[in-house]
Amino acid sequence: MLVSRRSLIRSGTITLIGSASSGLLASAIKLTPTLAQTSGPFYPTERPLDQDADLTIVRGRRGLARGQIINVVGRVLNLDGRPVPFASIDLWQANAAGRYAHPIDRNPAPLDPNFQGSAKLKADGNGLYRFRTIKPGRYPGRVPHIHVAVSGDTQRVVTQMYFAGEAGNHDDGVLRRIPNGPLRERLIARSIRPLKQDPAAAAYHWDIVLKGG
Repeated sequence: MLVSRRSLIRSGTITLIGSASSGLLASAIKLTPTLAQTSGPFYPTERPLDQDADLTIVRGRRGLARGQIINVVGRVLNLDGRPVPFASIDLWQANAAGRYAHPIDRNPAPLDPNFQGSAKLKADGNGLYRFRTIKPGRYPGRVPHIHVAVSGDTQRVVTQMYFAGEAGNHDDGVLRRIPNGPLRERLIARSIRPLKQDPAAAAYHWDIVLKGG
C-alpha cells in the first residue's frame, strides 16, 4: 500500500494509496502506549547532509551499507487507535558491526562510510511511515535495536525498537528491565513478508502509540 518511488522514500513521506486501509487505523480498544526508554549516549552530534528514509546509501557515494538490509513499516497512533498524522520521526542506530558514528563510541569495530546512521522523516496523513536500513549489530550488553524519537501534536516519546525472536532479548541490558507483557510487546518489531517493491530485503512491522497524539 506504500508508494515505492525512491523520491518518496528520500523525502521521508509515505503516501497511502486507497481509502480502504484507513479502516485498519481505528480501534475500539485502548491501545498500550509505547514506553519511553533511554536515548543512550550516542544521539547524533553530527549528521550527514543526507538524512532521508533510506539509510543504506549516502548521497554522493557509490557504495551500499554493509549488513542485512531491512524495511521497517508501521503507523503512529494514539491510544484510541487513530492515526497521528504527519508525526515527526527521528531515528539513529549502530551499523552492522555494532558501531555508532559518534565521537564517544569506543567500540573498535569499523565505521561504515556508506551507512547513513540516522534519519529524520515524517509519517503521512494516515500515520503511516517506512524506512529502509540495515539490521544493527550487537555490542556488549545490547541486542540489535534502533533508537527512535517520535513527536506528535502534543507528545514526544524517545524509545527503542527491538526485533522479535532475537537471541538474547531477555538478557539485554535495557529491555530486560521491562517484565513480559503488553508494555514489552509494544517495543518489539515483528517480521512480515518482504515488501513487493523491495523483495530482496527483510521487512518488519512496528506501530508506535503515543498517549497524547
